[in-house]
Amino acid sequence: MNERKRERPADYFKDWKQREALAESMIPIVGRLSREKNVKCYIYGRSLVNRSVLQIMKDHRYVRQVEENELSEFETSPVLNTLSQLDLGPAHIDVGRIAVAYFDKGKGEGLSIEDYVRREVADLIGAKETPHEPVDVVLYGFGRIGRLMARILIDKTDGGANLRLRAIVVRKGKAENDILKRASLLRRDSVHGAFSGTIRVDEERQSFVANGNEVRVIYADAPDSIDYTAYGINNAIIIDNTGVWRDEEALSAHLKSKGASKVILTAPGKGDMKNVVAGINSDIITAQDTIVSAASCTTNAIVPPLKAIDDEFGIVSGHVETVHAYTNDQNLIDNYHKADRRGRSAPLNMVLTETGAAKAVAKVLPQLEGKLTGNAIRVPTPNVSMAILNLTLSRATSKEELNEYMRDTALHSYMRKQIDYSNSPEVVSSDFVGSRTACVYDAQATIVNGTQAVVYLWYDNEFGYSCQVHRILEQMAGIQYAVYPR
Repeated sequence: MNERKRERPADYFKDWKQREALAESMIPIVGRLSREKNVKCYIYGRSLVNRSVLQIMKDHRYVRQVEENELSEFETSPVLNTLSQLDLGPAHIDVGRIAVAYFDKGKGEGLSIEDYVRREVADLIGAKETPHEPVDVVLYGFGRIGRLMARILIDKTDGGANLRLRAIVVRKGKAENDILKRASLLRRDSVHGAFSGTIRVDEERQSFVANGNEVRVIYADAPDSIDYTAYGINNAIIIDNTGVWRDEEALSAHLKSKGASKVILTAPGKGDMKNVVAGINSDIITAQDTIVSAASCTTNAIVPPLKAIDDEFGIVSGHVETVHAYTNDQNLIDNYHKADRRGRSAPLNMVLTETGAAKAVAKVLPQLEGKLTGNAIRVPTPNVSMAILNLTLSRATSKEELNEYMRDTALHSYMRKQIDYSNSPEVVSSDFVGSRTACVYDAQATIVNGTQAVVYLWYDNEFGYSCQVHRILEQMAGIQYAVYPR
């Protein structure tokens, strides 16, 4: 990519205020495109929908840091303004990538930015949205992943409601104000912060309403004992967040409930069940599949970079060490636990344990079967984990070559929703809370010695994983957007 260097402003504050005003003007345009045309706008994969002025400005700053290329509101604003004047069909449009491409090649062709934008989205102009009945979604279980899935689903219902969260299924709690307590856990989160919007409880209808989405609270002790149609729910996709049932036979009990049509497991599936990592082997999902697994958070974190590295350099063998945030499965204080070491206090100890993620890689990337070993250390942090890949490669490389390859993969490959890239020497785990990708490649930490490479990957084992589950959910529901630039 050609470098574009903006002239240093004579007055930094004046430059800031001008860019701030442009970012502010983008907000209503992005909102109208999303609500009225079902067009979602992005800056290098970062959604602009429901973003603040400062968040939009930070999104531009991110591109300047990782693309090694200038991108400012002065360049993206004309792109967005042009899009707002066109009769567009539903799509995901990355205005940042279009802006950079224009200044790298379109301008040299003698095109105005308006003409270039029209050319890039030419087949989208006048395209009509195919009517798509909203697909009902039920969260079976409302723990950490369940509540984050609820946040994602509610956040994405502004532009046509292709996926609608209709209900959660839980066991009846002992408190009389059970629904109030569950709504409160959705409203406030110690790790991920406050819910973005409003939540009200309708105890008479046994539901809560989040940003206009009414979510029924259904009490049940077994997955095959519910009549979803009694709640107006039909052909629902059930997301099982409990981890209690892990094989196809057990999960098929969900399909015995009236109104349920498909099941996604948010844990590694056992037996012959399809284990899917969104963006990597999603093509194995067929229209006939009714039960699939979204694998584990760690499997999702390591599979994309493993595939990328294996494709370019070849992997002879390797070891995966996971430094993982503690989970609800562990004890707050020392107490009995059936697993080794996990009975010891999670907030006070590093706990050595095992992970099946390394073996699970072979279910997604068969070419790596038998090449990887793995272990895990649970540490006293509530969220965000790290995977360390110690790899023997087929050919020698350098830190610079490996980092540049992974940077390009994160920014420009089909895996850009799975792999993010960080080149900061100061980042720590809390900086990645809320990351929407399966992992973030830490370029500063990379170690290479000939054919030996050590790669460090951060991942939000809660939210980043939930985003991966949502991508599988969209595919199971048959929802697919045109993506621009092509």
